[in-house]
Amino acid sequence: MFSGAFTALVTPFRNGEVDVEALENLVEFQIQHGIHGLVPCGTTGESPTLSESEDRLVIETVVRVANGRVPVVAGTGSNNTDSAIKYTKMAEEVGADGSLQVAPYYNKPTQEGLYRHFAAIAENTELPLILYNIPGRTSVAIEPETIARLYEDVPNVVGVKEATLSTGIAGEIKRLCGEDFDLLSGDDPMTLPIMALGGSGVIAVTSNIAPGIYADMVNALLEGDFDRGREIHYQLLPLFKALFVETNPIPVKTAASLLGLCSDEMRLPLMPMSGENLRGLQEALERHGHLLPTPEEV
Repeated sequence: MFSGAFTALVTPFRNGEVDVEALENLVEFQIQHGIHGLVPCGTTGESPTLSESEDRLVIETVVRVANGRVPVVAGTGSNNTDSAIKYTKMAEEVGADGSLQVAPYYNKPTQEGLYRHFAAIAENTELPLILYNIPGRTSVAIEPETIARLYEDVPNVVGVKEATLSTGIAGEIKRLCGEDFDLLSGDDPMTLPIMALGGSGVIAVTSNIAPGIYADMVNALLEGDFDRGREIHYQLLPLFKALFVETNPIPVKTAASLLGLCSDEMRLPLMPMSGENLRGLQEALERHGHLLPTPEEV
């Protein structure tokens, strides 16, 4: 159902408010450069700092500007099941095409608790759900057997954003769930190996600033041209490194600002880059500028 390179969008801010104009331009920039789908209000979109009304505004804006040209999968997960249901219903109401559901963080549920959490959300929406497995941030992993159980029992659970950094886990998920299950990479450098295991794409950070080349890589991999895909993967590796030198989304939002896509304004507890890390990011963008859109294209 969900295939290709999806961008986990940054949320532009200006003077403490969501910068709607910058967000509109960012969506258009992504689509014009060939990205396959958009994911607002995820980790990269600083979702923990958005109010309920801002969350709605961001999703509504992305849906409106995308206008059906690419699917919009809204991040509506929570560690509170009732809140996740509420936000997912909101995303469905404003026209999102799917929902990204992170594993409940901090409260560390059991596998049975995870199963019931996602099943309860699914029962309250017709949107297809993509689970988000990122134990490095949530402190709990959705085990492959739990993912397979949900896929078998719950019709609108259709895939997973897999960010355990383990090809073994990714392969086990695909083995248990089968060909039609959407296995999406949740970590940029893992896109190539996960797609080699049968994955259908990625929800990416780097594509915020390099959507064209990222889409080219994923297109090549989907077509089975792994020589071309591997070539682009190696070209992108220095950008991957530069964009994760600090906690995501700090570097990618800074990079987007340097390219003129939005301001580098962030909300606490995130802080703008400075010093050696900022200089290193600027140097990486200059050195690998051939992978980025020209100023006229931004």
